[in-house]
Amino acid sequence: MSAPDSRLQTTEGESAPQRRATIAILDFGSQYTQLIARRVRESRVYCEIFPHEVTAKELERRGVVGVILSGGPASVYDKNAPQIEPAVLDGRFPVLGICYGMQLFDRRSDPSAPG
Repeated sequence: MSAPDSRLQTTEGESAPQRRATIAILDFGSQYTQLIARRVRESRVYCEIFPHEVTAKELERRGVVGVILSGGPASVYDKNAPQIEPAVLDGRFPVLGICYGMQLFDRRSDPSAPG
């Protein structure tokens, strides 16, 4: 059983409150963040939009089982480009990067990439 799945399981007879599996959308200022959330919800999946500064600990506390990194107007090559906590990308969550989010994910995975 993967780490995200184990957070959703309870043993028989256990009266722990049910946690709702949540997809987190980290907002980097994209004009499409709300549209991404709507499409996820139309697929009958619960999601919440978080600022990109959210911590991995907060995501875990909220029952997040996957992360979408949205796009944004910045470039990963800008001096003051928005960043995320490295722990968000340490493997505890499956991650989908869209536009800027994918570039950030790539840059974090290989800081020596040309740019």
